[in-house]
Amino acid sequence: MEDAPIGERTLVMWIKGSVQGMPSSAVHWLVILKSQMNPFTKALAVGLRSRRLKAFVARWDALEALVVRVYRAGSATPEDERCFAGLKAWLNRHYPEWQARLETHWRAAMRAGRPCADDPFRALLAVARAGDFCGSRAYLQALPAAREALNHLILDESAP
Repeated sequence: MEDAPIGERTLVMWIKGSVQGMPSSAVHWLVILKSQMNPFTKALAVGLRSRRLKAFVARWDALEALVVRVYRAGSATPEDERCFAGLKAWLNRHYPEWQARLETHWRAAMRAGRPCADDPFRALLAVARAGDFCGSRAYLQALPAAREALNHLILDESAP
């Protein structure tokens, strides 16, 4: 991860990562803005030592922001589609490392007012393209359970 300034926007970081199925020289840059970072998670992650978990959280924050943005806009731009493809590929590769520990937490979370019965991370990563988030409240309803699980994992990993 590299810090880099960009115009009038307040940039937190650029995340560099190749997209699965593309040549290794193909690189996507994902911009994560402060306004997109979950402030509670950011506060919790201050004491987090795991760079791998920090990278996972940063990309999940970007995915969450993209889901909300596309849902609100009612359409996905070509940039949204490219960004989603990069995030989805990276998160699908790295989610298995955290999946078992996150499951404990998402099973205790609520989704649409009921106990979470299925993996909210997998539900969002199974989406074919960013445009599929348009008009689907089910995807929005998966976000809080995933966020709660992620926050609990961060607390677990930050404990002395």
